[in-house]
Amino acid sequence: MSQNHQKVKSYKQPLSKSRREFLSITRSLGLAVLGGLTWSAYVDEAKANKLLLRPPAALKESDFLKTCIKCGLCVEACRNRDGNIIYNEKGKRIGTKDPTLRLAKPGDNKPLGTPFFIARKNPCFMCDDIPCVPACPSGALNITSVTNKKTNKLDINMAKMGLAVIQKESCIAYWGLQCDACYRACPLMGKALTIDMQMNKRTGKHAFLLPVVHSDFCTGCGLCEHACIVEKAAIFVLPREISMGKVGTHYVKGWSPKDQQRLKEAKPIHTIDKRSERKAIDKLNDLNLKGLLND
Repeated sequence: MSQNHQKVKSYKQPLSKSRREFLSITRSLGLAVLGGLTWSAYVDEAKANKLLLRPPAALKESDFLKTCIKCGLCVEACRNRDGNIIYNEKGKRIGTKDPTLRLAKPGDNKPLGTPFFIARKNPCFMCDDIPCVPACPSGALNITSVTNKKTNKLDINMAKMGLAVIQKESCIAYWGLQCDACYRACPLMGKALTIDMQMNKRTGKHAFLLPVVHSDFCTGCGLCEHACIVEKAAIFVLPREISMGKVGTHYVKGWSPKDQQRLKEAKPIHTIDKRSERKAIDKLNDLNLKGLLND
């Protein structure tokens, strides 16, 4: 008994100063490493995925990330929109469907706490009152960009969430099979999406009914992608910065007054070197053709 008692007593003896310092350093080091890993993961999340689709009226991505306060009010407004509420037979609200918008959480590989949507799963349903936009308190969703200046009312058709792109090799309409699912799903049918009828040269007696996207009208809602009948959508929405090229100011549609407005940003370019100091006609005359070619 006395030996056991002695062992118990020895266990209760206070730690030596050096041991306490060692444990303290080890704990601090462990917390520092954990904090570093957490911060590293946060930075990776914050920078990842440039293919995100943002809510209607979102600012340019770099400005959006600076302005969004990650409050989630746009997501709540989307969740509680009229068409999303579930009622029972007595007309009592019993819940909501999954909203279009969601907040990025750890593991999503997207900037944490920011709103986005996945068109294939939950497209934007183009609400007339666009409830997510007025709910934004920071201006990350710019209400002016979706406000019709003539009527001073919100106009969802002015939204530019992205642009639909068609992968022709996977689109069965381009095979010659009749499919217009994306065309029928488009809320701006006949404007944002049209059908181009072309002759099927393979059969000689059938027509291709080909979907064509028009960037001037496409809002990027994703209803076409959601409706696509193939296993992996052959039409999908990408951010406009990714899906659209840029002509620049060196080329312009001479027949389009609107396109000529881009010339206001044009800057003259003068390239002069030793080769360009002489006229082309002089160079031709140097080739034993002197006197044969004149200005």
